[in-house]
Amino acid sequence: MPPTNQSDLPQQRRIVVGISGASGAQYAARLVEQLLLANTEVHLVATDFGKRLLADELKITTLNLNTLCPSLASHNDHTTYESNLIIHPNKDVGALIASGSFLHDGMVVIPCSSTSLGSIATGSGNNLLTRAAAVTLKERRKLILVHRETPLSLIDIENMRTITLAGGIICPANPGLYLNPQSINDLIDFIVAKALDLLDIKHNLATRWQG
Repeated sequence: MPPTNQSDLPQQRRIVVGISGASGAQYAARLVEQLLLANTEVHLVATDFGKRLLADELKITTLNLNTLCPSLASHNDHTTYESNLIIHPNKDVGALIASGSFLHDGMVVIPCSSTSLGSIATGSGNNLLTRAAAVTLKERRKLILVHRETPLSLIDIENMRTITLAGGIICPANPGLYLNPQSINDLIDFIVAKALDLLDIKHNLATRWQG
């Protein structure tokens, strides 16, 4: 049998995750956990308001595997999960995820505030999250915005339209109730599963409609 070229080997999936200041920190933490469980390389960036969100809702003041995904930090494979979680400073607009030459399989902003929505729609790259999102769009890679604010102003609607026309996907955090959720975790998993499906990441979250 001829030797296998390195380029022929299956590549590890690589996903960029952004956290902005809309309520819904548990969505972000659960998504990161599920991505790591799927052996995905996760590049994470949180805005200043995203960090405040994590502190207010999850009491997380320092971003790392232990604080964001404590169940994985104590896992036998915790060193693998730690190496697969790369955290970037939001003010570093020169980080590798801000470059079009950085190859990845998609970016999801979860939760996505109206402020970040507007910045992405106008192409404003004044922080790493919005810069990475703009690059994702220009490189024609998958960009998913899990918008979590309600009600919507006409400005929000027009920004969503602009992003959709540019190739992005607006995925509002509107959990379905047809599966008879029994807990908040069920509602969180519904949205996280939707994001994973859009990213083409396999998962075992029980959120499928059986008919």
